[in-house]
Amino acid sequence: MIVGTSETSALFSAQDFRQRALNQIGAPIEHAWRDHGDHLLNPQTVLENEGLKLKDAAVLVPVVDDPDGAKIILTQRTTRLRKHAGQIAFPGGGIDEDDKSPEIAALREAEEEIGLEPSFVETVGRLPQYLSGTGFRIIPVLSVVQRGFTITPNPAEVEEVFEVPLSFLMDPANHLRDSKAWQGIVRHFYVMPYGERYIWGITAGIIRTLYERLYA
Repeated sequence: MIVGTSETSALFSAQDFRQRALNQIGAPIEHAWRDHGDHLLNPQTVLENEGLKLKDAAVLVPVVDDPDGAKIILTQRTTRLRKHAGQIAFPGGGIDEDDKSPEIAALREAEEEIGLEPSFVETVGRLPQYLSGTGFRIIPVLSVVQRGFTITPNPAEVEEVFEVPLSFLMDPANHLRDSKAWQGIVRHFYVMPYGERYIWGITAGIIRTLYERLYA
């Protein structure tokens, strides 16, 4: 079926995304992470990650409300960081003791990393947690962002900030698979090349989970 431009804009609008995200609130997600994203591709790694002592973290999945179709804000991390240097990521980081919820942590980190003021952001749900082999239990916080915000990247953490159409990221034809050996184990993961950008790893795993939960 060929979908027209107006139909595509409606299907991948921020309004439609908000409704899809809100519709899953209340659904059990405590163990749902095992059934989504690249966790399904790496059953042995999943068992190992469950046994690790993981640090709680949160990332913001910022979906920008545009009339021609929603966009997702992503960052290019600097090459000076100790973990995931140079990779494409959602804004986010560790949940501090003062953070009363993953939502508060994700909003705080987004403001610290890219200058996104919380007043422009509406949180609309969560995805199942993502367990990373680098020691984090990540809660993806879904959000809708209204235009009018100013982006100011923190040069200590972020090299660049850019946007990708939601329609591109929610198209399974753009979800390629790759693998590489890491710590003696072959790890399978999704990759989503977008122009000169190479989205992979945790970020691609979360995007794939977003597709499976809300759009598949």
